[in-house]
Amino acid sequence: MNPNTSNQNTHPSTQFLIGGELLVNRLGYGAMRLTGQPGNFGPYADWEGGKQLLRRAVELGVNFIDTAEAYGPGTNEEIIADALHPYGPDLVIATKGGIHKPAPDNIQADGRPESLRRGVEGSLQRLKRETIDLYQLHRPDPKVPFTESIQALATLQQEGKIRHIGVSNVTLEQLQAAQKITAIASVQNRFSLMDRSHEATLDYATAHNIAFIPYGSLGAHPLRRGAPLAQTEGILAQIAQTHNVNSTQIALAWLLHRAPNILLIPGTTMIAHLEDNVKATTISLSDTELAQLNSL
Repeated sequence: MNPNTSNQNTHPSTQFLIGGELLVNRLGYGAMRLTGQPGNFGPYADWEGGKQLLRRAVELGVNFIDTAEAYGPGTNEEIIADALHPYGPDLVIATKGGIHKPAPDNIQADGRPESLRRGVEGSLQRLKRETIDLYQLHRPDPKVPFTESIQALATLQQEGKIRHIGVSNVTLEQLQAAQKITAIASVQNRFSLMDRSHEATLDYATAHNIAFIPYGSLGAHPLRRGAPLAQTEGILAQIAQTHNVNSTQIALAWLLHRAPNILLIPGTTMIAHLEDNVKATTISLSDTELAQLNSL
């Protein structure tokens, strides 16, 4: 055994095939923050600035953008279309439905088949698409049988309105139940260096070649802004200093190393932060550094 193995640098793959056919770069963009405040409600105040940021993301090689009907609601999908339509052939847009949001602090799950159908048709119109690349159930609705919601999406997929189906905010058992109904291409759960509560679901998704799209990848809360990383000292900061980058970039690089099916969707409203996030894909962490980060 090579005595220096523990110090060898490893670089993760940079691309992933969603559903075995949609090739995307693993550093994507989560568009949620391009909405009004408070509570990601209403249109983004700097609409033209948001369009410039989206276009810059694509220039940097981002070809996977995550949004949702609930962001705005609806206006987040509209700004994406306003900025990027007509879309390039390689751009994959993922959206989500199954939430009714009449006010910033009033978020209600709605997984009824008729509501999901309205949501899909609304997203198609706002995004100016004939088919949604990846449509994700935003969260299970406790008032509706989970399998009924998944079957509704499977029906919409058969009609050609959805290309691939994903789930979000699910347990491992719910993911497995969904798989018994239709092919599941992705799962989007909270996961980060600081929150690994869905590690079993991640490992299952990795084993089954299902994209795992962590939200809150930098520890941010969906209804709050501010410094996303609670841990900016100690090992994380030391490793960042070694690579001459910031702690945020190391946290993203750790996720890219953690599993080859992880697709990152960090959100930002600043082009400089966007550019920093994209640079995280160039960081190679050593086995020793990964072990140190895993121990946090």
